[in-house]
Amino acid sequence: MTDFEIENNDLVYIPAEDSFLLAENLDIKFGDKVLEIGTGSGIVAMYASKLTDNVTATDINFNAIELAEKNFKKNNIENIELLFGNLFEPVKNRKFDVILFNTPYLPTESEDILDDDLNYAFDGGLDGRQVIDLFLNEVKNHLNDSGKVQLIQSSLSDIEKTLDRLDELGFVSEVAKEERFFFEQVVLINGYL
Repeated sequence: MTDFEIENNDLVYIPAEDSFLLAENLDIKFGDKVLEIGTGSGIVAMYASKLTDNVTATDINFNAIELAEKNFKKNNIENIELLFGNLFEPVKNRKFDVILFNTPYLPTESEDILDDDLNYAFDGGLDGRQVIDLFLNEVKNHLNDSGKVQLIQSSLSDIEKTLDRLDELGFVSEVAKEERFFFEQVVLINGYL
């Protein structure tokens, strides 16, 4: 895999095992139009930009947009379009071949919520599914025929429910990779139309 120089800051999710689980298992071919939601530092979009020349990355955290832009410049990457906004908002009427998302999958009680933009990176609501479900409700509208989705989530936010929902939407889905930690399992789910 390519080594990138990455700058981080306290208000943006620092790439961790889940980021690299996605980045190192991208199912992208050259020419694919790729959308990454929740780009954070931009690391996954940067890996994607080495596989295709058409990458769009979005984030709801403006600090992440600024940081990703810095990281793209630092690594001389010019083929990523960067957009600010929530989920599919910034790409309203557009379709892609591949959609990537390292979801905010942690179940959070009100006392777990951070009072800054970093909260967007992990806050999945009470059951960890708040953002995952919103994403799944819209994802098919933004995929080309025979498109695919690759998303990261945790066993803390009901993996089976995600697989069932993808099934209902007409995807053939699978847990493609997983990493076990002492209190959870983090998985890469691939869904193919």
